[in-house]
Amino acid sequence: QVELLESGDGSVQAGGSLRLSCAPSSPIAGDNRVAWYRQAPGAQRAFVASITSGIMVNYEPSVRGRFTISRENAKNIAFLQMNSLKPEDTARYYCNVQSEDPWRPYDYWGQGTQVTVSP
Repeated sequence: QVELLESGDGSVQAGGSLRLSCAPSSPIAGDNRVAWYRQAPGAQRAFVASITSGIMVNYEPSVRGRFTISRENAKNIAFLQMNSLKPEDTARYYCNVQSEDPWRPYDYWGQGTQVTVSP
């Protein structure tokens, strides 16, 4: 079973930046979509950003222009660069890797990494 390992958690003041990373415990075969989700206390897990194997990106409107999702396929690593952070960005952030091949389905989640933004 592949595990996704997230790193880059931290506490910053509003306006600051953080970079989250997501790497699998072993290489993941096949084309896949990588996404970041977040869950604030008392709220449901929500979509933040995604990037396909074809490097098509999608962002939740409140983070567009502030967050950038990217991936390095050769190293099996994905990133979420977060700039101009706001207190409302405070949440636990989860990495998700989902297969794009219907004949080889998989859906992996990380344990999450905490981001705290103070006013």
